[in-house]
Amino acid sequence: MNEPSLRFSTFDVTDPDEAELLGRYKGALASIDAAEDDTSRIEGLEQWDQLRRGFSTWRSLVNLRFQQDTRDEARRTRRELADKLVAEVSLIDADVKRALVGRTDAATLEERAGGQAIACWRADMEAYAPELKDDLVKESSLTADYVALLGAAEIPFRGETYNFPAMVPFARSADRSTRHDALRATSGWFAENREALDGYYDKLVTLRAGMAKKVGLDSFVDLGYRRMHRVDYDRHDVERFRDEVRRVVVPLATEMRAKQAEDLGLETLMMWDEDTHDARGNPKPIGGTDELIERAQQVFRAAHPEIGGFFDDMVKHELLDLTLRDGKAGGGFCTFFPDLDSPFIFANCNGTQDDVRVLVHEAGHAFQMWSSRKHNLLDKLHPTYEACEIHSMALEFLVWPQMESFFGDDADRYRRIHLADALTFLPYGVAVDHFQHLVYDKPDATPEERHGMWQEMERMYLPWRQYGDLAHYGDGGLWQRQRHIYGMPFYYIDYTLAQTCALQFWARAFEDREGAYADYVALCRRGGTAPFQALAKSAGLISPFEPGCLEDVVNRARTWLAESNA
Repeated sequence: MNEPSLRFSTFDVTDPDEAELLGRYKGALASIDAAEDDTSRIEGLEQWDQLRRGFSTWRSLVNLRFQQDTRDEARRTRRELADKLVAEVSLIDADVKRALVGRTDAATLEERAGGQAIACWRADMEAYAPELKDDLVKESSLTADYVALLGAAEIPFRGETYNFPAMVPFARSADRSTRHDALRATSGWFAENREALDGYYDKLVTLRAGMAKKVGLDSFVDLGYRRMHRVDYDRHDVERFRDEVRRVVVPLATEMRAKQAEDLGLETLMMWDEDTHDARGNPKPIGGTDELIERAQQVFRAAHPEIGGFFDDMVKHELLDLTLRDGKAGGGFCTFFPDLDSPFIFANCNGTQDDVRVLVHEAGHAFQMWSSRKHNLLDKLHPTYEACEIHSMALEFLVWPQMESFFGDDADRYRRIHLADALTFLPYGVAVDHFQHLVYDKPDATPEERHGMWQEMERMYLPWRQYGDLAHYGDGGLWQRQRHIYGMPFYYIDYTLAQTCALQFWARAFEDREGAYADYVALCRRGGTAPFQALAKSAGLISPFEPGCLEDVVNRARTWLAESNA
């Protein structure tokens, strides 16, 4: 991390002048177009890459500041400017990629950019066209409106008012009536806002379907896969993986839910019971947010010296925002500022076990970004999303031996719950993905039909789920709280593919933890230099699309849980 950013709280970037920024981008494109030899075109590539790094730093900062306070009008205005410029710049970027790929000797370009970057550029060349400019701005605006609606939510509960992150501890309470009432309150908020939520999504689906038609594709599924840079697998591979989850994991998850009901002393496990695993309630981390950070420093130092040193620098430079606040967007994420060589972790700590999981998860993303920061092109810093999620999910498992630092005597309980949640997440994750395929294969469906599609997915992948009197959730509305569905279409199967790889790291660490860490760190350093399946193979992992991969790790997890429970 660059020393000039001594304290992130003091860091800012001046908003670019629109005409000047676009002029510089167009100038980079013109220099590549006018180049008479490969050497000149590669020089143009380097000029363009430096320009992208500066713009990416500003864009990431503006989006982060908006997420930190969605009610601030000045921040919203800056974010709207970013949305507009991103749309403009994305189209010029696509033209630059066309010029580079179309005019540069293939061997020369691959030597400088790498095969994976070129494959992603080809996908972008199809996904971005001038006629999409206004649609891209509109898409970003609709997504931000959805985020702002959820960020501004005020949920009345037992005489007080809370936002969504602040409701989570009640939903995870050891007291069943509290859990039920908390889920009723959140379900009620979604019911009251159903018309607006359906409206945002209907506009997004219609807009995206139209965008696909404008670039000559049959459906947004095709466009969405290109935007996600899925260059080494297709929807048929994903369908087979979903089928494997249904065949291998859903029966185990159903058994686990039945065992959970037994452990809780319940005749029927209801939706409000699913996140609570025994009558004592879920384990809670020791101390508040400040202590969580201090303990995380201890954990990472003990786990691996390079990861520990990196995280200490994160804390030193104030590159974390974990505090729960009104107006702050929900969820957690990691972003990156190329000009600073610095990642940033955003989360909402609420005193639950999720505080630990989310912080470690996002630290995995941050460590990968930092590890690959010196690659010569922006395109090589980050792999595609499903590969990115290996870094985060694998680290969650690799630090298992240090969980006593967070949970004390409850560390074993946390480990059991973490593994159980990892397994039961797989059916939910593929349900979200399958739902999105249904939606974009039938973009003219009504909101009621989409709610019916979600109910179909729950019957297929989550057959144990019982909603009781949670009317909106039970009426097929649960998917509306999943932000990815609105803002990042098709970004969800990635978590399940990565979880399958992370479970392989988990299993390997029992036999050779040092070797598992070595492969993990090496994988983080590779960044985006290869596609998903090649990256997995380079770390000694079996691709989730290979027959039997899922069955092996699931059977190992089944055995471990049985032994642990015994």
